[in-house]
Amino acid sequence: MALPQPQPQPSGSAATVPIAIVSPQFCVPYTVDLSIVEKVMSISDGSFVVTDINGTVIFKVKGALLTLRDRRVLIDAAGNPLVTLRRKIMTMHDRWEAFRGESTEHNDLIFTLKRSSLIQLKAKLDVFLSNNTKEDVCDFRVKGSWHERSCIVYAGETNNIVAQMHKKHTVQSVLIGKDNFTVTVYPNMDYAFILDEINDDAND
Repeated sequence: MALPQPQPQPSGSAATVPIAIVSPQFCVPYTVDLSIVEKVMSISDGSFVVTDINGTVIFKVKGALLTLRDRRVLIDAAGNPLVTLRRKIMTMHDRWEAFRGESTEHNDLIFTLKRSSLIQLKAKLDVFLSNNTKEDVCDFRVKGSWHERSCIVYAGETNNIVAQMHKKHTVQSVLIGKDNFTVTVYPNMDYAFILDEINDDAND
């Protein structure tokens, strides 16, 4: 799989050590800019395609249709499932669970996301890694809005930014009405994990 090319490092936002959550192969010592193109949902194809700055497909996000339990799968360019993101039903706080591959077994849980409060003007998601069973303090948090294509991912309760998303206006997006936006992931941060985090808010 082709990896994104090195980019200049931002000041004050890079993790000092690699933070590998999905896999170490998605942690690199430079900033990664990923473009996300929204596709028309279909039974057989992905709903989002993720490319590097050269247009090479890195990931696809496939969503399940007509199911009682929302489910999305992040797959790599070769078609291998990396993470399954599943919404839990009958929970007070909108809650998602991420599992390795296509598993939904508790032993394969990677992390959990949930809304920090029931009523929100702006989305705020708290992210808890699987070993954080008490969930007293979140490991990461996402603030912003998927619909506005603008959000920031912070490390825990700090102001340390590990990734951010912003909308990218292109001729194609204007002409055919498809969204095209960019996720900037700072050095040493697992960019597959970041994509799973921000993808949670896509369903709202």
